[in-house]
This record gives sequence, structure tokens and C-alpha cells, in this order.
Amino acid sequence: MTALDTEKGVDVTPAKLDEPAPIAPRAEGLGERLLKIAVPLTMLALLIVVWAWYVSAYDVPHYILPSPSRVLQSLIDDWGTLSGALLITLKITLTALGIALVGGVGIAILMAQSRWIELALYPYAVILQVTPIVAIAPLILIYAPTTQAALLICAWIVAFFPILSNTTQGLKSTDHNLLNLFELYGASRWQTLMLLKIPNALPYFLAGLRIAGGLALIAAVVAEFAAGSAGAQSGLAYRLLESQFRLNIPRLFAALILLSVTGVVIFFVTSLISHLLLRRWHESALKREN
Repeated sequence: MTALDTEKGVDVTPAKLDEPAPIAPRAEGLGERLLKIAVPLTMLALLIVVWAWYVSAYDVPHYILPSPSRVLQSLIDDWGTLSGALLITLKITLTALGIALVGGVGIAILMAQSRWIELALYPYAVILQVTPIVAIAPLILIYAPTTQAALLICAWIVAFFPILSNTTQGLKSTDHNLLNLFELYGASRWQTLMLLKIPNALPYFLAGLRIAGGLALIAAVVAEFAAGSAGAQSGLAYRLLESQFRLNIPRLFAALILLSVTGVVIFFVTSLISHLLLRRWHESALKREN
């Protein structure tokens, strides 16, 4: 650096070559989004093609393994019966999930606020969760006023614990330094809960919600298997058993497909809710900048 450069006001500060330039976040393009949809759909199409080829090449009887076209035809022909059963199963699933949400979050907040309440309730929640639902379903069927109420209780038991456990863990995982800061500024227990603990527990709660949604559907089907309910108020589980007894395997496959699609839709909806609530602030939903 010379005096002349200084007098002319020329910036002669050495460039910091070892510092990398900041990298802007890379937005997900339309091509990547389409690829995420195209790859699973292509895989599904390949599986259906292989399935159809196997049935045709080896001349498999339809009462052993029906072809995809026969399953589709059964789905169309029996749509009135299967759709009504699906609505009943879905009603039980969503009602049980809603009750589990209210009860799980409420009890989790109580346990996070009081150590004595946690010691009194949590062990019994664990016992209720680890006991196989098939084992206690007969007792529930005896004491419940109706079969539908028994199915609802069974589905609620299975869906309740993931929400309770995850929400409790989230409330207890609040940063201790932030808790000390709130105490320093004189925040009340209610303010600490609403402004700090609940926002911190939101990702944990949403993870439990995704788990509980699928488990509620599974429990509703398993409970109906155990109950053996029939008639106009029977769900898809009974239609599965009925198709098995009558060797109507195409309709059995059609009912299975409806159950699988329902489970996927429930998982997609809960994942979408999680994404919408976390996408602007939580690390699990933000994209890496590099």
C-alpha cells in the first residue's frame, strides 16, 4: 500500500480469500416436486404390471390371487357396500383420534405442571399401552353399552399413548436457560406454559399425531376383528372376514386397498398439518442453506 493510494481514497484492504461467500437457500424447483411424485407412481405401476403378468403367465386362479383388473372390477361393483363400511371405520378412527388429542394433550399438560400428577398417572398409561388390545377387547365388549362404543374405546386406547408420551416429552424438553429467563422476568406459570413450553412441545406433539393417526385406524380394524360385529353398522374389518369366508378374494383385495389408501390419506393430512405449522420456524421443516 502506497501513500498515493491512501490519499486517493482507494480501498486497499486485502481480500479475505479464505472466507466462503454466503450461499442462498436453494428453493425446491418444480422438477424436483414432480420427481417426488413420479418415482413412487412409477414404482406402483411396475408392481401392478408384474402382478398382472404373474397371474396371466402362471394362470393363477382368481380365488388364490386375482388379477388387478378383477380387483378393480370388484371395487366398482361392490362400491356401495365397501364405501359404507369404510365410512363407519373412518368415523370410529377419527372420533377416537379426536378424543385422544383432547385427553392426551390435557393430561400431558397436567403432568408437566405437577410432578405428583405425573407419578400418579403415567405408569398406568404405560400399562394401558403395553397391554395388547386384542387381549382386553373382550372385556371392553362386555362392559361397553354398545359394540360401536367398544370399538371406539379400543381405538382410543391405542391412539392415546403416542400423543400423551410425545407431548409430555416436548413439554419437559424446554430449554432450562429459557425457563430461567422467564423466571427472571417474573413470568407466571400460565405465561411460561403458553409462551414457552407449548410452542417448544409442538413438534413433539405433531410427531405423536402422525403416529396416532395410523394407530387409530389399525386399532379400529383389530377391535372389529375381535368383536366380530356384523350387520348394517359393520366396518371394513367385517367385510374382510366376510370376503374370506365366502372366498371372494377380489373383494377382499379391494377392501384391503381401501384400508391402505385411507391410512395413507390420514398420514398425508397429519404430515401436511405438521408442515404448515412448522415450516417457517422449526429446523425439522426448514431446508438447509448449503
